[in-house]
Amino acid sequence: ANSTAHRFKDSRGAPQLKMQFPSIPDEDSLDKGIDFAVIDVEFPSFDSTALSAWLSAVAKTYGKSVDSLLYILCSDAYLLDMNIERLNHDTYTDIITFDFGDSSSEVIEGECYISLERVKENAGLFNVTEAHELNRVFVHGLLHLCGLGDKTEEEAKTMREAEEFALGLLEA
Repeated sequence: ANSTAHRFKDSRGAPQLKMQFPSIPDEDSLDKGIDFAVIDVEFPSFDSTALSAWLSAVAKTYGKSVDSLLYILCSDAYLLDMNIERLNHDTYTDIITFDFGDSSSEVIEGECYISLERVKENAGLFNVTEAHELNRVFVHGLLHLCGLGDKTEEEAKTMREAEEFALGLLEA
């Protein structure tokens, strides 16, 4: 396999990854669907089955299905190092999304790295719960894989509207 990820469980049984930066994985090395792991942080409490079903439903609204999507939760330091090394951006960020699929495909294959420290700080800044902000960041990564951008003001506005619509479905 090209992937340098190795799955194991921590002392609480939560899935973890020991890895370098991502590489394009072999098709046979991934389970189908959505999975969650941590690198250098504690695994937060959430219903991964319900979250996966919600994210899959959101993807379907964009005519996409999820073949393999791995969310990796990590620290600010880990994501900053990745941002510098992989994207040449020397800034903190809440999420970095890697799309391993074919842009013309209706199938999603990717990885999303999320800084739990950014999620916590942003929840305070936006006066929302950490759970709400984490869900927003989960769906933000998925929306990138569905083809939405956020580089221009107009794209960012469309992204925020899509996030809010998706969160409304989850929290209804």
